[in-house]
Amino acid sequence: MTSITNDTYTVHFNANAYEKLNNYLKDNRFSKIFIIVDTNTHTHCLPHFMSKLETNLECEIIEIEAGEINKNIDTCVGVWNALSDLGADRKALVINVGGGVVTDLGGFIACTFKRGLKYINIPTSLLAMVDASVGGKTGVDLGALKNQVGVISSGDMVLVDTGFLDTLPKNHLKSGLAEMLKHGLIYDEAYWNKFLDLDSLTLNDLDDLIHQSVQIKNTIVTEDPFENGLRKTLNFGHTLGHAIESYFLSQTDKPELLHGEAIAIGMIMESYISSELLEFPKTDLEIIKKAFLDIFDKVQIDNSDHEAIIDLLKYDKKNEHGNINFVLLEQIGKPKIDCLVENKLIIKAFDYYKL
Repeated sequence: MTSITNDTYTVHFNANAYEKLNNYLKDNRFSKIFIIVDTNTHTHCLPHFMSKLETNLECEIIEIEAGEINKNIDTCVGVWNALSDLGADRKALVINVGGGVVTDLGGFIACTFKRGLKYINIPTSLLAMVDASVGGKTGVDLGALKNQVGVISSGDMVLVDTGFLDTLPKNHLKSGLAEMLKHGLIYDEAYWNKFLDLDSLTLNDLDDLIHQSVQIKNTIVTEDPFENGLRKTLNFGHTLGHAIESYFLSQTDKPELLHGEAIAIGMIMESYISSELLEFPKTDLEIIKKAFLDIFDKVQIDNSDHEAIIDLLKYDKKNEHGNINFVLLEQIGKPKIDCLVENKLIIKAFDYYKL
């Protein structure tokens, strides 16, 4: 697969990725390499990565606990202290080997330690490959509130090795599919249609779809790196999805939802709102709902949960001047940003999801 380039970094794929990384290490005079992993990728991914690494530089491994619940400032403090104790200087390189939690948090740590170290993302989950590692969004959660603290700053390169997908549980693969489906809904109807018969897709098809998904996101973030317009469309499904994800994360009696599981709910609900406000076709609405529910089990959201979830919408990053701004669809591949939605319509969207 061909590399995908933007103004500040390049995404390389599979065998070519390691060749590019090793050449990069030869061409730069780094003092030391710090590899950030979580407890899962330390066991399942790091040995494969290290077998591909060609360098005489000293490598230090820094492990964090796995899971969204650990994507916080406390974890950052622990890693910053480890970097300091292990002698990281301004010429050190950070390599993040993991899913979205590791790439988001590791990128933020690299951007802020000693006012900025160079870093590389090596996403190991499908979600991170097509979403979290591309576009330079780094950061951490604030309690249960998603991605409230961070900076937009891209690493020097992203290496996508689809062989890591063999290490993933089935639910984590599905979680990544949600973002790929989103790319079709907001950008390319033909791409969306490829997912409507998942049973016919092969592993080679998945490689091609990952490459195309990265290309779609890269095109969007290259045109609008700081989310002033077009990049907002990537938040389709995320206004409600993030609120649902945060709410479930904060409730001990609720299951913890993976990001893609929550965003899938958000996309069904926001597609319904689109049909009510923007005359999005009802036939497409039903196709979208069926497509997501064929992949994801329906999640129980009680009527008593609605008010608390809606209250969390005020923390959404797209909000401006006190308004909660939604990304909605006029048609597949044609999103509309900065849409205002009344609470009573959001309640109707919950009811539609639960039908």
